[in-house]
Amino acid sequence: QVQLVESGGGLVQAGGSLRLSCAASGRTFSTFPMGWFRQAPGKEREFVAAIRWSGGNTYYADSVKGRITISRDNAKNTVYLQMNSLKAEDTAVYYCAAATLGRWVLPSRESEYDYWGQGTQVTVSS
Repeated sequence: QVQLVESGGGLVQAGGSLRLSCAASGRTFSTFPMGWFRQAPGKEREFVAAIRWSGGNTYYADSVKGRITISRDNAKNTVYLQMNSLKAEDTAVYYCAAATLGRWVLPSRESEYDYWGQGTQVTVSS
């Protein structure tokens, strides 16, 4: 079992920055990849970014490349999502997820993740 708790969401103006955190507990955090997804109102949940267990490799959705950075601190059992140059279209509930089955290096599909946090709201005002 893995428990994930996101924090750091809030209201920010367009062009601003936010850093989301996701604290994990329950299993050895450093052994599996982590990801971030988001769901905007009226839309399906979409992939944002993923990071390998070691933190050495990352993968991003095209829509966020160059503006968003995923990182992890295995000593703190935490994964981060640094979001810069935020746009109104980044408004969504952001979820972190863990892929503990050991089948993928940088999973990008919802089905490849088996644990999810409760989500944190990010609202970007234009």
